[in-house]
Amino acid sequence: MHIAIILGITFLVILITVRVLRFFSDKIKFYAAGLDQKFAFSELGTLWKLAQLCDLQEPQSLFFSVPALSRCITHIIEQSQEEGTQDTPKVQEFLSKLYKYRTKIELESDQKKGLDSTKGLDKGQKLRIILPGKGLHESEIINSGRELVIKLPTQKGIIKVKGKEWENQDISVYLWRKGDANYVFDSHVLSSSVFNGQSALFIMHSDKLLRAQKRRSVRCECHVNAQLYIINEPIVNFSTVETNPGYRCILEDISEDGAMIRIGGKGVSNTQIKLQFELEDSFILMFGLIKAVEYNAEINQSRLHFECTHVEPTMKNFILSFVYKVLPEKQKEIFAALTETENDAKEMGDSPDEDGSESLNSNDGLNQEQKVNSILEENLKALNPDSDTKEETVDTSIEIPEAEILK
Repeated sequence: MHIAIILGITFLVILITVRVLRFFSDKIKFYAAGLDQKFAFSELGTLWKLAQLCDLQEPQSLFFSVPALSRCITHIIEQSQEEGTQDTPKVQEFLSKLYKYRTKIELESDQKKGLDSTKGLDKGQKLRIILPGKGLHESEIINSGRELVIKLPTQKGIIKVKGKEWENQDISVYLWRKGDANYVFDSHVLSSSVFNGQSALFIMHSDKLLRAQKRRSVRCECHVNAQLYIINEPIVNFSTVETNPGYRCILEDISEDGAMIRIGGKGVSNTQIKLQFELEDSFILMFGLIKAVEYNAEINQSRLHFECTHVEPTMKNFILSFVYKVLPEKQKEIFAALTETENDAKEMGDSPDEDGSESLNSNDGLNQEQKVNSILEENLKALNPDSDTKEETVDTSIEIPEAEILK
């Protein structure tokens, strides 16, 4: 009788413990990750409260993501303004703590050197690998010693290229390092064998890694005549088609979220514009902002880095169709690899689309894009070493007048 009571009580305690642990599992994981990141217990209490108030799907992003923390601070300010509590001591004290944490994270982020060598990669690190002529594969690191040992790469879980076919091949490797960024490096497959019962490749380490915070959208070179209009109205009608001629310009490359525009004169950043043009007989309207300017004084022309903030879905699909049709196969593989590493990042709880996406001045925006472009250019050169990229000047037979924005 007593044994039955004891067993019943024990079972009840275990059941309650399991339910409590299940209920608090997210909080336990959050605190464990925070302590691992060297946050004080009192700081974690504040950050957990913030994550709950802002309904963050990935609360751990507050440990390393300045944009996530900034977004939450904005949420608190807007909420307190609506409730009329912004100037209360309680809200102001909470905001002071948050700004302090934001500064701490930003300083720590600035001090990070990133990854200098593949010897710093951990076991289990997911890899996306391009084998020229054989497409994009996936793998992961199973050991790191004199060489990197990786699982025999697969495509959608199936081995399409046997071990012997990988030997003595040059490959490009893409990865997302947790809490950090995208990395790309080139390597050489030394041999294929079995390691700890798994089919594996032995590849060379590399000290030359390219790092980028954010993947650029799929973009392709083009030579499209367009009309540029300056937007002065506070409220924009996205359906209005201009019948009067605008300022003639040339689109040198295009994606669904932006373009590189060449135009006469000196461009001015942070100017709202509208582009109107035809793409393979499809009419396109794009609205957005000039984020950065490259001015060439010798020829008095500017290249405008245009960020699109609005394009109708049908028109966006026309652009994507054009881009993917024109894009070389090798470059498609590079973009596919970067996309897959970002998917890996999301599985890890990182937010690749937010990194580096805070308010930037024109030069910061330009540098950010140049960093990402360097990855694409270096890898395209590696895949096609005989091709040289030469900047093509604007067709002089097309007159490009100076616009009001071009001072």
